[in-house]
Amino acid sequence: MNALDKKWIDGFPFIRYQTKPFYEPEMLQRSKDFYEYINLRRSVRDFSNKPVPAEVVRNIIRAAGTAPSGAHKQPWTFCIVTDPELKKRIREAAEKEEYDSYSSRMSDEWLNDLRPLQTDWHKPFLETAPYLIVVFKKAYDLNSAGSKINNYYVNESVGIACGFLLAAIHHAGLVALTHTPSPMNFLTKILNRPENERPFLLIPVGYPAEETYVPELERKSIDEISIWY
Repeated sequence: MNALDKKWIDGFPFIRYQTKPFYEPEMLQRSKDFYEYINLRRSVRDFSNKPVPAEVVRNIIRAAGTAPSGAHKQPWTFCIVTDPELKKRIREAAEKEEYDSYSSRMSDEWLNDLRPLQTDWHKPFLETAPYLIVVFKKAYDLNSAGSKINNYYVNESVGIACGFLLAAIHHAGLVALTHTPSPMNFLTKILNRPENERPFLLIPVGYPAEETYVPELERKSIDEISIWY
């Protein structure tokens, strides 16, 4: 690194931000291409058990780890589950919570809103998908002495990281589902996570099944989701 590319500010090291600039026509094309590709992303519930190279998943996790976070605390842990017995235990526990939710916890309005998606408490994909990525948020960190260290904007930070994660999964040509059985405390127990971590999201990852259908849905238009001042 060139000496001019690094400087110290108030005792902390800073490096020069460098990125490749794009002229406007290329910028426009890249933004259009990205939108058109990410617009193909769908939540999938029918997975193939075809193996996915572990290094692909590692790169996906690396991409998620580049997300911004409050005070750069990076308050997340990504647990990657491939063990069939663990996946079975997770499915059994998730289906128990989901059965209770569908049969007694969810309001009639909620159940009616889910009808176009045709979901129910059965979650076979939790065993079929080759990978389960269980995202935990760190409510706080612990130093070597066991004392608590504050983290900031934890939900926001982990939410952004999950967005990066889903985009990276799609970019790699794989599919995923954001699964949130509630409550999710069973994940802490099954995966033996420490007391400072809380389950945030359960994401099966893999290839789609050979014949996969998804609901025909419309996304809101840009005029419905943006206001320009």
